[in-house]
Amino acid sequence: MREGKNLVGVDIGTTSIKVCQLKQSRKGLELQKFGFEPLASQVVVDGQVMDANVVTELLQKIFKEQKIRQRDVAVSVSGQAAIIRKISVPLMTDAELDEQIQWEAEQHIPFDIKDVQVDHQVLNRNPDEGQMEVLLVAAKRDQIEDYAQLVRAAKLRPIVCDIDAFSVQNLFEATRGLAPDQTFALVNVGATLSSLNVISGGVSAFSREIANGGNSVSEEIQRTMGIPYEQAEAYKCGDGQDGIVPDQVVQIVEGSCDSIAAEIQRSLDFFMATSGDATISRLYLTGGCANLPPLAQCVESRSRIPVETWLPTEALISMGKEVNAELVERHGLSLSVPLGLALRKVREVRA
Repeated sequence: MREGKNLVGVDIGTTSIKVCQLKQSRKGLELQKFGFEPLASQVVVDGQVMDANVVTELLQKIFKEQKIRQRDVAVSVSGQAAIIRKISVPLMTDAELDEQIQWEAEQHIPFDIKDVQVDHQVLNRNPDEGQMEVLLVAAKRDQIEDYAQLVRAAKLRPIVCDIDAFSVQNLFEATRGLAPDQTFALVNVGATLSSLNVISGGVSAFSREIANGGNSVSEEIQRTMGIPYEQAEAYKCGDGQDGIVPDQVVQIVEGSCDSIAAEIQRSLDFFMATSGDATISRLYLTGGCANLPPLAQCVESRSRIPVETWLPTEALISMGKEVNAELVERHGLSLSVPLGLALRKVREVRA
């Protein structure tokens, strides 16, 4: 069965909205359309849209200005509204699992089962032990519906609602592949949230949202130096007066990056202690704040795992004539989620 055309990836983040439309061919991926609009503070907080009108208007603006005719879109959720668990259940058929999964979800999801939308994917079956591993995903219905409503208000059709961490994984798989004999980690560092996804044997073995990100760096600069947030953000990005950033800023950024690295390390320690996996071979760091030089160093120092900064746009073979290549380059590290969403299809065959 044909899967149809690609959906348009819509990433509604804390500090910006990013929209990507891809064309896939045998040669690779072409970025046909790209739209970016910054968001004022408090419009989106911890994955919750606080001002739907602003988001809807900006979505309409992006689709109009970039002349995106495709109206079928994929969006994603993150934060406390999404729960991901890998569980073991007795060996059963897919039909039996479909009937059983709601009961299983009740045992593992810390929300009222009536308040969440549940999905699942079989990771592997072990007939010798009579067990099977299942990836269980639950997201709060009200947040999914909120996203769907604001997308519809922008005259778009929400077809897929994904999880940020899995969108990043889908893009990584499409561009670099998932080695079946390796265990590695993907870390996407956003403004207020960072997603950690450990891939083992080609499938997600552990996923966790970390309530820390690049905004904490700016906030620490602001607090310590007593300056406006906008100036602190500029300092963080290396934009000082006359091109000079105070030495104190460098020290604050290093300390804040170490705090983010410590949170990542705690999650990695938990995975190692509970999974039985011997080692994580490499950690790939991406996201809008992955370009802070101390961050990769701090993560590598704490985890003792080789760290590589992964640029999501590395596999793009070309861009549409109307795509602002400079804008794509400037925000390249923050495009793993919208590009991953843009890989989704109108109709997909479930494995």
